[in-house]
Amino acid sequence: MNDPQDAIVGLRKMLIVKEREAADLQDRIHELTAQLQARPVPAAEPPALNDPRLITVEDVLVLQEVGIYEYHHPLENADSYKQALADLRTHVRDAVKGSEAIVIAKKFSFNNSLAEGRRLTSDLSKLMLRAYNAEAENCVRTIRAGNLDTAKRRLDKAANDIEKLGAAMQIYVSPDYHELRIKELELTADYMMKVQEEREVAREERERLREERKVEQELAAERERLDKEQAHYRAVLQRLRDTGQDTRDIEDQLARIADAIAQNDYRAANIRAGYVYVISNIGAFGAGVVKIGLTRRLEPLDRVRELGGASVPFPFDVHAVYFSDDAVTLENELHKEFSSRLLNHANQRREFFFATPEEVRQVLTKKVGNLLDYNDSPEATQYFQSKGYWPDFRA
Repeated sequence: MNDPQDAIVGLRKMLIVKEREAADLQDRIHELTAQLQARPVPAAEPPALNDPRLITVEDVLVLQEVGIYEYHHPLENADSYKQALADLRTHVRDAVKGSEAIVIAKKFSFNNSLAEGRRLTSDLSKLMLRAYNAEAENCVRTIRAGNLDTAKRRLDKAANDIEKLGAAMQIYVSPDYHELRIKELELTADYMMKVQEEREVAREERERLREERKVEQELAAERERLDKEQAHYRAVLQRLRDTGQDTRDIEDQLARIADAIAQNDYRAANIRAGYVYVISNIGAFGAGVVKIGLTRRLEPLDRVRELGGASVPFPFDVHAVYFSDDAVTLENELHKEFSSRLLNHANQRREFFFATPEEVRQVLTKKVGNLLDYNDSPEATQYFQSKGYWPDFRA
């Protein structure tokens, strides 16, 4: 049977090691972050997982290989997770205060004294709990959505190590308390993922509202321009009538303006009307990838030019721009048709798909009939002009 004094020494050493590991881990995180920020991003294919140039940190590999995140405790929003974590940590504190975190043998004697045994087991249990909680807090601080299983294994190992050290006096971490700390890890991972999702949704909503404001401004400016043009031609028409001249050309112009005003008012009133576009960017995403989107802008190519701004190295190529009275439904149908080919399955609001322009054209033709204008091959002028100057990072 293990000597209690040896167990105490072992626990103290374990506590020192855990605290040192936590500090070293934080230093390593800062070091890797600085390296990543300073490292230039090559325009070449990423190395394979077995490439020696790849940093093989366990948590990094877990994050690379993890699938779509599944919530362990589904809640409505980040605030709900925050409250659940606060409630759980209250239970953790209550368990510690109520001496329910560590199971202690009731009749352990030391030097033939039960009192000495109680003092020894009390001191040892405090060291045990301190070591265990140090590892638990370290796991919580370093948790990410993709490395939850790694954190759980680390905490399980800490509980097992402490149980072995306390075997002589039958002292170990309470299973219920351990379950509370495991649930804390799960809730923390869920909370971080929900915060990330809500930030992405908020960003996309801000982008949608900016786009809607631009549409409203464009429609209002166009209506103002048409009203001025209409007033001008009405004055000209009146003068021609007063002088008995031919007014047919002016009447045709007024009819054209009236049609334009009606179309503008329809676009302003019908939020489902707009342009569905199919674009690609071979220089940014490679061949066989398209974006299928929707815009209500008066000039849809303005939206395409914005998408090809500073966030991507090359402008997008336009394969089709199709006006529909119900562009929302048409876009949703196209997205559903290619849903299995999404690039980003974690955030399906991203509208990029593994598909060729010809494949999209075939589906679009079935839904709307023959298309008068469709470009199957991207021009990608800047990409082809630049490709020959690229260094070979894979050499």
